[in-house]
Amino acid sequence: MNLILTIIIITSALSAILATISFWLPLMTPDTEKLSPYECGFDPLGSARLPFSLRFFLIAILFLLFDLEIALLLPLPWGDQLYSPTTTLIWATTVLALLTLGLIYEWLQGGLDWAE
Repeated sequence: MNLILTIIIITSALSAILATISFWLPLMTPDTEKLSPYECGFDPLGSARLPFSLRFFLIAILFLLFDLEIALLLPLPWGDQLYSPTTTLIWATTVLALLTLGLIYEWLQGGLDWAE
């Protein structure tokens, strides 16, 4: 009981200190750039009808795809405790191979070249 109380006190104090610092620190040097809203590199005060680059969205989708890959591979160390760890290895290899082939395809098609 004493250990649990100590852990709760330490985590509460650390959370309070970090929350106080996070609210206090940015207010020390307010700047027009820091105070302006940021909308993915677009001017938020301009017209909403301006054309945008589809390459930006391609890079964003690829980023999300590889984040999903990491999320799918996170439980991989626990797969060693299954009845057949080779099945886990086969599935993980299949996911990695498929995503690697997709990345190579995008690279060869020139989808990752930001400037033409």
